[in-house]
Amino acid sequence: MRPIRKTTLALATLTLLLAGCGTEAGNGKGGGGDSVSPSSPTSTPTATGCTTRSELGATDSGDTVCLAVGDTIRISLDGTRNRPWKPVTVDGSGLEATNSGIVLLPGDASSAYKAVSAGQVRLSSQRPLCATEAGQVSCKGIQEWRVTVLVT
Repeated sequence: MRPIRKTTLALATLTLLLAGCGTEAGNGKGGGGDSVSPSSPTSTPTATGCTTRSELGATDSGDTVCLAVGDTIRISLDGTRNRPWKPVTVDGSGLEATNSGIVLLPGDASSAYKAVSAGQVRLSSQRPLCATEAGQVSCKGIQEWRVTVLVT
């Protein structure tokens, strides 16, 4: 092979690898790729456009959930050692952290909150879009996860 052909072939291969790094299958709500939590089967639509749910996973990103004071919500984001979820952050008022149990696998994020007063809260987390392995092709993309919780 001539040097130009080798360079063209190498560039084409690299382009395909990088293009595949940001590709996600599924419904566009944070799923696809390796190991994400399934959406909870216990969701019920309400008149305000949100659902009542007691468990959230990675596929619930972008949803709005309604809770009554006294309800508890659990978040379980299944990650991997090479694509770990950051701890879930809380922005707003109405929820109080409670015991979420034990996270057994590296890369997972687990948390639980009890609705203690009326309010609106944004729960969020993020993880690398591509695995980060030494010596391997990687990307700088971030997979965002966020849910709005309305406490009434």
